[in-house]
Amino acid sequence: MSDLISIDGSQGEGGGQILRSALALAMVTGRPFRIDKIRSGRPKPGLLRQHLTALQAAAAVSGARVLGAELGAMSVTFEPGPIRGGEFDLAVGTAGSTTLVLQTILPALIHAGVSARVSLSGGTHNPFAPPYDFIALAFLPRLAQMGANVSMALETHGFYPAGGGKFTAVIEPGQLRPVTWHRRGAVEVTARAIVSALSGHIAKRELEVVRERLGLERHCAHIDTVMSPAGPGNMLAVMIKSEEGCEVITGFGAKGVTAEQVALAVCDEVERYLAVDAPIGVHLADQLLLPMMLAGGGAFRTMAPSAHTMTNIDVIRRFVDVPIAVEHDTDNTTQISVGESESRQS
Repeated sequence: MSDLISIDGSQGEGGGQILRSALALAMVTGRPFRIDKIRSGRPKPGLLRQHLTALQAAAAVSGARVLGAELGAMSVTFEPGPIRGGEFDLAVGTAGSTTLVLQTILPALIHAGVSARVSLSGGTHNPFAPPYDFIALAFLPRLAQMGANVSMALETHGFYPAGGGKFTAVIEPGQLRPVTWHRRGAVEVTARAIVSALSGHIAKRELEVVRERLGLERHCAHIDTVMSPAGPGNMLAVMIKSEEGCEVITGFGAKGVTAEQVALAVCDEVERYLAVDAPIGVHLADQLLLPMMLAGGGAFRTMAPSAHTMTNIDVIRRFVDVPIAVEHDTDNTTQISVGESESRQS
């Protein structure tokens, strides 16, 4: 394999996203790669269950030849074949993130124009991964604006550490096209607190803080109680809707952290987002780069880019010769443009 791309898994933020992005890019470009020092920047380096499942999912979708697919592996070689549709039933196990596995294979399935039905079981609401609600309410609608045809349905919630969640994603053929998102404009803010096998009083306390801090009316804040829970869990989500889309900011309950502390941390992040006129939040910015590359261009205004975003840009450049410009503005926003076509707009 003379064109084998070599990737240092310790670069940038040094996490599992480097592997997931490389898998997605390998599938859509057909270029094989070898990655070393996988997740060396994490307390438990190497492949964890969710990373191994993402690797296995990518292999199933693309008929790939894989070396090193085992728990704890620090090096992996991935040689993709043609992308295929169909039905895929993927179990992450425990509370490993199902949404991160989906994000690994979704660009390839969209790009290939195949019909696929993907069922994923494991963690659906994890504190260190985009929860199901973020994917369903913030990420997929942006992809739909780009021309993707993807729908999701949640069957059961799976909170960390018990897991036990499940959702299904259906991908139908669609053609991605360049889109620009420059200004957020007026917003509508709502909040939702989810409790699973925990007292509803926790959710009530969280929403009381959110309503007071963000000035929400009572009808804008709701409590959802998980029926037939697989295990205990709590998530607070604030949805910020504008004409261009929706941003979802979340926080998770944890032992030793009060409901008020969870709510205050979420409100802090909401206020940072609302302080600048950027439609794309810091987490969503990272996830839109690869779809925009597949669309042949696009641009968006966001906040100061995270280490995840800059690392993702570096990985994309290893596989594809595409211009990606990151320009900081005086209003504390950042414009990220993919491809040649996107002129700056104020």
